[in-house]
Amino acid sequence: MSSARRSLIVLAVPFLSITMTAQQPSPETFAFTHTAAIDVAAGRAMPDMTVIVTAGRISAVGKSSTLRVPKGAQIVDASGKFLIPGLWDMHVHIADEQELPLYVANGVTGVRVMWGLPVHHEWRMAIESGSLTGPRMVIGSRIVDGPLPVWSESISVRNEQEAREAVRQARAEGAEFIKVYEVLPREAFFALVDESKKQGLSFAGHVPQLVSAGEAADAGMKSMEHLTGILQASSSRETELRSVTRAILENRRTSSEPRSSPEERRLLMDSFSLEKEKALLKHLKARGTWQTPTLVVLRNTDAPDAKVLQNDPRLKYIPASLKSYWAEQVAPGRRSPEVAAFVKWRYEREVETVGLMRDAGISLLAGSDVRNPYCMPGFGLQDELALLVQAGLSPAEALRTATLNPARFLGREADMGTIARGKIADLVLLDGNPLADIHSTTRINAVVSNGRLTGRAALDRMLSQAEAAAIASTGPRPIPGRAPKKSVN
Repeated sequence: MSSARRSLIVLAVPFLSITMTAQQPSPETFAFTHTAAIDVAAGRAMPDMTVIVTAGRISAVGKSSTLRVPKGAQIVDASGKFLIPGLWDMHVHIADEQELPLYVANGVTGVRVMWGLPVHHEWRMAIESGSLTGPRMVIGSRIVDGPLPVWSESISVRNEQEAREAVRQARAEGAEFIKVYEVLPREAFFALVDESKKQGLSFAGHVPQLVSAGEAADAGMKSMEHLTGILQASSSRETELRSVTRAILENRRTSSEPRSSPEERRLLMDSFSLEKEKALLKHLKARGTWQTPTLVVLRNTDAPDAKVLQNDPRLKYIPASLKSYWAEQVAPGRRSPEVAAFVKWRYEREVETVGLMRDAGISLLAGSDVRNPYCMPGFGLQDELALLVQAGLSPAEALRTATLNPARFLGREADMGTIARGKIADLVLLDGNPLADIHSTTRINAVVSNGRLTGRAALDRMLSQAEAAAIASTGPRPIPGRAPKKSVN
């Protein structure tokens, strides 16, 4: 991954009373009537349905002509509208609580935090108690990386013993899975795998550079992020390529030194084998390895249209300091012509790879890699869904990557992912049919999150508060020990 993919900046933003005022207590029971409920599993709309919510759970689903709404319940006439399960962004980095309402305002009712810190666990408790507006959270460990980690605050391990201790430490800190990174040594990686299984934890993240994607899948890696390792394992000269990579890593003396070289880039481009990639994808499918492509961050860093990105009207919700940093990352001329040509080629291949993954039946998850250049909280997930359709998924398939697939991945299909009786009532009411046009997921009329019904007017107030918070931001405050001029995924 390029160095432009590694940034996480915490912003010091004055408190603007965004936590309690954005969502008011909802009635115990409310109902959406005459809506078209989207069956995401079957990819079809069920017309003229009533969905009743009681105490944060779906208590009944049925035809509006036959299902009776309980006396005293609030009724939302959803005629002409479409109801979907709440969306999940399965790859985020959250650095400030002021960002949290932006997820809910975009219909994102759940997130997977890919670099867990103690504050994330505090925010999750506050969200669950209703004192803070934000999405549900699944929280990973701090990044586990090698002796010269990309990020200075990663858990740095050099050998088997340290890898096992890192897993035990992460479990003690409350991590729900282990996040692995790119310069993790082979010995340490496989020790981490073994210890994770002993501790009852899954592991996910970047395929380490000295481990093949096939080996990582065989070891039980639950999800691979950003398509890491796919191109390397699709090389017809993979053995030679691994030797070059090993030499680069062995000769690094500081964490800021490059982890790739012109020779490696030329090898990747010259030796790519479509036949080998298809064989690899078949292998990943057989192993049940999930993929989180995060096309939005790959596009924004590998093939950015700087003018379009910098004129995005949604940037009003982003503090000036972060916008300035993002602009530097996509500025024309920041790369040599050789590197620019390589990363453009890489993104084009990555898009084609996602289409091939879809054809191979590999399970996909929608993730945005929020806080990397122009990956905005909530909005980034919406961008990712559109890019997945561009890559070859149908709108129904793309919608599943943010609803049913996360539920299955997390082992929570009994509780979420579809609109069915007994499930958690995380719901989004849309003014358009997402099965006809995936962009309809942005046409949000109301959101149900954490048992609360929030209508369009209240959602607009959330956005207005987020805009005010961005304006009031006092500038970047890097997390201690972490370099601000990088991007993280």
